[in-house]
Amino acid sequence: MENIYLNAETYLRYIVEFSTLLLELFGICILVFTAIKSFVFWLKKDESIRLQLAQGIALALEFKLGGEVLRTVVVREWAELGILGAIITLRAVLTFLIHWEIKNEKKELAPKTISDKDEISGDTNAEV
Repeated sequence: MENIYLNAETYLRYIVEFSTLLLELFGICILVFTAIKSFVFWLKKDESIRLQLAQGIALALEFKLGGEVLRTVVVREWAELGILGAIITLRAVLTFLIHWEIKNEKKELAPKTISDKDEISGDTNAEV
C-alpha cells in the first residue's frame, strides 16, 4: 500500500511540474508575441499600442500566476511555501496594477476614437 502511495505522489509531482512548465511556457510565448506585435504597432505609430501591450502582459502574468498556484500542490517545506507565496503575491500585485493601467488607458483612448469617428463622418458638433 505504501508503494502505491509513493507512486501516486511521484506521478502527481510529474504532472504538476509538467503542467507548471507548460503554463509558464504559454506565458512566455504570449509575452514575446505581444512584445513583437507591439513593436510593429509602435513603428506604425498606432496609439493603442500601450493598451495592447498592457493586455498582453496581463494575460502572460495570469498564465505565470496559474503555474505558481499549481506549484503549491507539491510544496513540502515551509520555506519553499513562503517563497512561492511571495512570488504569487508579487505577480498578483503586478496583475492588479496592469489591469488598473488598462482601465485608465481605455479611458484615455475613448475620447480619441469618438473624435476620430466624428471627423470621418463629418460631424463637427459631436458631444465629447
